[in-house]
Amino acid sequence: MQPYKLILSVIFATAALLAAGSEAAEWQTRAPLLEANSETAVAQMGDKIYVFGGYPRLRITVDTAIEYDAKTDSWRHIARLPVKTNHAMAAAVNGRVYVIGGQQTAGGRRVGGRFQREDPKFLNRVFAWNPSTNQWAEKAPMPSKRSGGVAVAAGGKIYVAGGRTRESGDDFAVYDPEADRWTVLPDVPTQRNHLGAAAIDGKIYVVGGRFGPGFRSPKTDALEVYDPAANTWSKRKPMLRPRGGINAVAANGCLHVFGGEGNDEVASGVYPDHDVYDPRSDSWRALDAMPVPVHGVTGMAFVNGWIHFPGGGTRIGGSSGNVIHQVVRTDITCR
Repeated sequence: MQPYKLILSVIFATAALLAAGSEAAEWQTRAPLLEANSETAVAQMGDKIYVFGGYPRLRITVDTAIEYDAKTDSWRHIARLPVKTNHAMAAAVNGRVYVIGGQQTAGGRRVGGRFQREDPKFLNRVFAWNPSTNQWAEKAPMPSKRSGGVAVAAGGKIYVAGGRTRESGDDFAVYDPEADRWTVLPDVPTQRNHLGAAAIDGKIYVVGGRFGPGFRSPKTDALEVYDPAANTWSKRKPMLRPRGGINAVAANGCLHVFGGEGNDEVASGVYPDHDVYDPRSDSWRALDAMPVPVHGVTGMAFVNGWIHFPGGGTRIGGSSGNVIHQVVRTDITCR
């Protein structure tokens, strides 16, 4: 048995014992990422999962682009991103995978034992990857430069909400791939970055996040829903507790939210929480905790009954990227 598999087996067995008494969840691992990374963007297209950009523990931004095949449980490199970016947003629409925005630097890193701040260099550039040619093409830029937001595909379009900018994190816009055009939409009611989002029945659910640029800034538990048909936002029941640096995905009509930063009860500062929201009853409930709590991943995938959470950071901040690829089985239905 390979060393990483042995270590993960011990971790998962221990987590199962600690989670006894909570609602059962079947956690496993899949093939690890090809390189350690965090602050990445994730997209799904069919049985394929894509991870883009980010930075490893040295906090030097990369142009990595990798593809996971759920049928073969294997990863491969695809054409590198045209730009190096971290905290980008990604989504797949109409046979293309889009990588949107982000920032070019980590905003600072340790040099000679001292932390040196640097300009994040926020981006509004948009690139589309064609799987048949393995090539990238640049598209119309976002209306604003931002990182740490969320991108959600719905109705053949891509909605980008929140994020870290030079002003506030309430930006909201939609991209039409057919027209290669952006439209600015009503602001997100609660400005935030490092949030989670998913589309359920054509509506965009935006949840959690933090208010400021730093990982120690105040967090929110707000859940807000955008209805494209009415072009309006509405508030729903908040999360069970405020969290930033979270990730979310829609599965069987439910909204699942994982991980996040701000946990003062443990040395890592990372939450193991896995909560699920039912839009029918406007209610939340807690499920089994993540075996390895992580943050620093934007976007997830739901493939054949399994939720995939590839990579992420195991400690608060951006210097603990890893290769772990966690999955959890869910049969919960909210339809």
